[in-house]
Amino acid sequence: QDNSFEQFIINYCNEKLQQIFIELTLKEEQEEYIREGIEWTHIEYFNNAIICDLIENNQTGILAMLDEECLRPGTVTDDTFLEKLNQVCATHQHFESRMSKCSRFLNDTSLPHSCFRIQHYAGKVMYQVEGFVDKNNDLLYRDLSQAMWKANHSLIKALFPEGNPAKINLKRPPTAGSQFKASVATLMKNLQTKNPNYIRCIKPNEKKAAHIFNEALVCHQIRYLGLLENVRVRRAGYAFRQPYEPCLERYKMLCKQTWPHWKGPARAGVEVLFNELRIPEEEFSFGRSKIFIRNPRTLFKLEDLRKQRLEDLATLIAKIYRGWKCRTRFLLMKKCQIVIASWYRRYA
Repeated sequence: QDNSFEQFIINYCNEKLQQIFIELTLKEEQEEYIREGIEWTHIEYFNNAIICDLIENNQTGILAMLDEECLRPGTVTDDTFLEKLNQVCATHQHFESRMSKCSRFLNDTSLPHSCFRIQHYAGKVMYQVEGFVDKNNDLLYRDLSQAMWKANHSLIKALFPEGNPAKINLKRPPTAGSQFKASVATLMKNLQTKNPNYIRCIKPNEKKAAHIFNEALVCHQIRYLGLLENVRVRRAGYAFRQPYEPCLERYKMLCKQTWPHWKGPARAGVEVLFNELRIPEEEFSFGRSKIFIRNPRTLFKLEDLRKQRLEDLATLIAKIYRGWKCRTRFLLMKKCQIVIASWYRRYA
């Protein structure tokens, strides 16, 4: 019910994770269709980059203004921080405050004077401004670090490396908000280099009980997790895509013209393969470098045909091997029989 600095930075991290989810699914998926020359009607979705910018912008972001208030000389309070927010973010469509110059919220009794509200992707959240400045200034003073570093216990000494006299840094220690922002940036950079898979968990009720399905709660989660937009993009798009070379390599045994070797371009080989298998044209599209398959059932059909063909090929290999083995044994016996007969005739 009461959200302070801790919940604010947690929600900031959630916004960044939602943003990378959008980047890696909705945005990248649609851009790939355009890149590959596939006919595509763009599907609108909410991009929460505007909310992330409201929080982390280096000049006008909430974290930047909080750091500025913590570092500036003079009297600094939570109210002065809120006043600064009202001056800079007054016209932002995702920021609300009673004290802001935007008169829309002057009569909003649900928003106290000492609070501000941010419209996150998951809904509106009200933050109590009290304690923001002190919590952001959660600094470990240099003399305390030096005292702890002088301890005889090796673990305590290792926990305070900044107390080492050889590493004394006269710069002011970073604020809690800037440290968290840098940590989130490192996390995002790490995730961008990966190929993540997402598992979205839906709570059917707030009681953690079986056989209770709260439809309103489930609909709310589906809406703010971006699942509706994701399903729309997936249904309008293609379930599977693969470069031509691996696709031809995997399924070339299903067509006599491409098996065992195809000497032309990979795309032409895939076209010959799909024509031979008589797959309906609406089930696939040819991109510049990839084949796009619309429905999973088409892919399952290809996999079933491949599995059956591999069994047939295994049977053929086994048959040829057994024939070769029997013929080799027969030729050896025939050679032995000739030798034995010639020796017998010579003896007789």
